Amino acid sequence: MMRSVENLLDLSGRRALVTGGAGHIGLAVGEVLAELGARISIVDIDAKACEERVETLSHIRNASAIPMPCNLLDETDTRRAITETIREFGGLDILIHCAGYVGTTQSPGWAVPFDEQTISAWDAAMRVNLTSAFAMVQEATPELSVSGYGSVIFFISTYGLVGPVPQLYDGTDMVQPAGYAASKGGLLQLSRYLATTLAPRIRVNTITPGGVWRNQPESFHSQYVARTPLGRMATEQDFKGAVAYLSSDLSAYVTGHNLVVDGGWTAW
Repeated sequence: MMRSVENLLDLSGRRALVTGGAGHIGLAVGEVLAELGARISIVDIDAKACEERVETLSHIRNASAIPMPCNLLDETDTRRAITETIREFGGLDILIHCAGYVGTTQSPGWAVPFDEQTISAWDAAMRVNLTSAFAMVQEATPELSVSGYGSVIFFISTYGLVGPVPQLYDGTDMVQPAGYAASKGGLLQLSRYLATTLAPRIRVNTITPGGVWRNQPESFHSQYVARTPLGRMATEQDFKGAVAYLSSDLSAYVTGHNLVVDGGWTAW
């Protein structure tokens, strides 16, 4: 007999780690995992924010989460987050990487005009956005391989698929750093490499979010909406279905896939 959709979605007893778990998208990721029954390790650089996110998730029925402060710039600390989570949970089934340097990250030489962007900012972004994902999957592979449900999900960006539209940023102080696009594109290709290398025991997929509404300047917002077939920017809730699908047995025969959730932005 075929399993029901409800049964395929059920993550009861599964153990998940979420980088960037205290962030905006991290909240949506944590909520859907908790709602489906998984135990969650919340990884973020801000220890207090990790604790607060665990408290937020605790209000979901039967939710179980632990804080795991971690500096993804540091390889030793990055690998420690994996090993401590595995020790705490007795294994690992799901690894979701949604931490990263973004356009609003405050770092010298980062969100500035192209000719002012620095190698040090580039290197830091690559370390957080891309290298930490490599290190975490490498560290987690033995446990993910034996879990029977191994699933890895990377959050990338439309700017990992297409170039930015400069006109969107006219009249604002918003900048899309080159390192952001390069690291997200690299993360997509890393997922393809891992999908074939770690098969059949571990599935590796990506989610590509479109632009998320966060009180951007109206000139940017109106132009973005006008160019988006679904006529709006995303909210964090828009990604919950994609996370549920790729984390669960609904996608048991899906690997190496990039699930684009962008309102049609890249369909032009």
